[in-house]
Amino acid sequence: MAELLPLVGLEAKRDAFPAQLSGGQKQRVGIARALASAPALLLCDEATSALDPETTAEILALIRRLRDQLDLTVLLITHEMGVVKAICDRVAVMEAGRIIEQGRVFEVFTRPAQPTTRRFVAEVIGHGVPPGTLARLPQPGPGQQRRLAQVLFLGPHSTRPAISEASRDFGIDINIVSGRVDEIAGEPFGVMALAVNGPAAAIDAAFGWMRGLGLLVEEDVAWAG
Repeated sequence: MAELLPLVGLEAKRDAFPAQLSGGQKQRVGIARALASAPALLLCDEATSALDPETTAEILALIRRLRDQLDLTVLLITHEMGVVKAICDRVAVMEAGRIIEQGRVFEVFTRPAQPTTRRFVAEVIGHGVPPGTLARLPQPGPGQQRRLAQVLFLGPHSTRPAISEASRDFGIDINIVSGRVDEIAGEPFGVMALAVNGPAAAIDAAFGWMRGLGLLVEEDVAWAG
């Protein structure tokens, strides 16, 4: 067991009593204890649920390092989608004791098929737009309509200026209400909430062009935050 202490960053706490350890250090003790039998599979049940954000990041970095260094498979049970996003390669979503959706984290997070999964990943993918912001958006002109959409930029198109291209080429006004650029499982993605004013045919053509690029365009999303 002693040889595992440097591996989990507790060499300096070798002679400490449990009451002298922080929550993160106690979690490291638990990880060291689990590694004592040299397992091929490390089961982590809510490993970060009682930790502050900084300690959570440290524990996740430790688990990731141990996974790579010891060639471990890690089974992580959590309700925190940010944790799944930060460390996992694959994810299985459970409801009422059944697996309802599973696959690569990037695919499940960016293309959730089940309502429960959509709710779970909303903190990572979704947008909350205050109702007051919606009320202040420009109204469409004569012969125009306003459409609300969420656009997800994936892979090679995650940094393409598709919004400005669509506005210019299709003659529509696009208001970026909110947006973010991030990574899931090391793969880049961007997501924007858009309010689009223009003729219906032009908006349809612009959305079709975006989808042709591989972007995910979803209308009638729940915007109120």
